[in-house]
Amino acid sequence: MAEPTIQQLFDLSGKTALVTGATGWLGAALSRALAEAGANVVVSSRKQEKAQAFARELPVRNAARHYGIEMDYLDPASIERGVADAIRQAGRIDILVNNGYELSPGDLTNITPEAFNKQLSNATGCFLLARHIHDHAVQRGGGASIIMLGSMYALVGSYPDAYAGICQASSVAYHTLKGGIVQMTRHLAVYWAKDGVRVNTLTPGPFPAPTAPRAMVERLCTKSPMGRMGRPDELKGAVVFLASDASGYMTGQNVVIDGGWTAW
Repeated sequence: MAEPTIQQLFDLSGKTALVTGATGWLGAALSRALAEAGANVVVSSRKQEKAQAFARELPVRNAARHYGIEMDYLDPASIERGVADAIRQAGRIDILVNNGYELSPGDLTNITPEAFNKQLSNATGCFLLARHIHDHAVQRGGGASIIMLGSMYALVGSYPDAYAGICQASSVAYHTLKGGIVQMTRHLAVYWAKDGVRVNTLTPGPFPAPTAPRAMVERLCTKSPMGRMGRPDELKGAVVFLASDASGYMTGQNVVIDGGWTAW
């Protein structure tokens, strides 16, 4: 067997990726990365028109095609319909980027039981979607790469002084959710490896959206060894690596892109 070149290892031509939360701050960059690497990309949103509009904006390499579907992460029936629609339009799914989630209001001082449970139900949606893609890969005969989205707050606690007097603290339910996602990755990886389905987590560090309070962002910069926040494009190389044959012998791992945040 000839040794594949680095260009071949990272090439996603002929593969199809499903990206949830694709129109968001990080999801948009992840979607563009996969399209730029040659993949067909199916993007999901709770509004199909929004997903379709974004799919039309994605770059096209060679003969790739992009699609938009409707999917509500908190509704199992919507997940099932969305996966069926994605397969109907694209023919197959080889890559899943499990990026979408719905944030619940409140921090550890005032979050309600209902809001806490709703936040954790994102993990249920993440699992159900991953299982659909696993089962699809087994049925069609062939592997798949499933990429979960973690957070630095799955690994470390937040700094209270970064938020004090500016905005509510980082949500305890969010920390709990993302910690669970990292552990879910390990569990699914060891059970699904025999089926050729790899499961890894991509964990961003501080990547605040432009809408984040500037005073909080300035405080967060002082906590980073690099002294700055991450840019969405700085996740593009990692997601292509995890999606492609370049990471073919890698599963159950957590790739952390955080400017050194968790190295303190």
